[in-house]
Amino acid sequence: MSAGIYSSLADLVALQVHARNPGLSGRQPPTSLLAGRSASRLRGRGLLFAEVRLYRPGDDVRRIDWRTSARRGEAHTRVFAEERERPIHLVVDQRLGMFFGSVAQMKSVTAAEIAALIAWQGLASGDRIGATVFNDAGSETIAPHRQRATVLRLLGSLVRHNHALGVNRGIVPAPQQLDQALADILRHATHDALIVLISDFQGISDQTREFVRRLARHNDVVAILVHDPTMQLPTHLPNSVLSDGCDHASINLSTGDSGDVLRKLVAARSAFVDRLRRELDIPCLAIDTGGDVPRQLARALGHTRRAPP
Repeated sequence: MSAGIYSSLADLVALQVHARNPGLSGRQPPTSLLAGRSASRLRGRGLLFAEVRLYRPGDDVRRIDWRTSARRGEAHTRVFAEERERPIHLVVDQRLGMFFGSVAQMKSVTAAEIAALIAWQGLASGDRIGATVFNDAGSETIAPHRQRATVLRLLGSLVRHNHALGVNRGIVPAPQQLDQALADILRHATHDALIVLISDFQGISDQTREFVRRLARHNDVVAILVHDPTMQLPTHLPNSVLSDGCDHASINLSTGDSGDVLRKLVAARSAFVDRLRRELDIPCLAIDTGGDVPRQLARALGHTRRAPP
């Protein structure tokens, strides 16, 4: 089986070596797209009330419990503990449109690696991990749990959906499945979850934007656009070779209907991402099919320095 065409369980499990790297749910540096003006800050973990105790020098005066202090005649302060976990729900696209790649691997493989990496990082941070993996035929939802077994179940689902992709397999493209997956999430993620949408966003619609808006009211939503380097609206589109691991075909993207359709798709998805950033204040990261997903994600989050030009 050609590397980059399909994911393997061993490769997705191996990504746990990056689990201790900062993930989406951790504190972000000022250079991160999840901080600053270009995107809303994530809510992060909340604070749980722990106790009321005597005030100590250095305590935050804003947390003084004035009623208790007046009743007992001494200054008391409220103590809070950081929540140990939060639900992270991954929404992973494995539709036929993701079975494309012109560089190192398919978009479907890149999406699976992104999901696996975030799942391992979330588990290492004590978060509960869940997912909805969808294709053109339907979806599979895994309820969030803080267990390694849940992450392994998620990885197994990713591999199964990934290996079901291919040409000449009778797959009927279903653009509406993106909206259906979001509708399912609305029923499961009620509040205070981190929802990560991993897709190339084919089939976006006004309904898609409404679902995202409703999800973002009470949850943190991050969109990760999985794209191929050919999807950057160049003035000249090169010939590309497509493969399913067995058969190969060459397509000229610079002329004819293929190039026009490709440009329209790119423009529609770019407009969608811009609207998410501008209107909903949703962080949008971009990861391409060039490989090395851990490094790309770290750079997108501002956790590594970019090489000088």
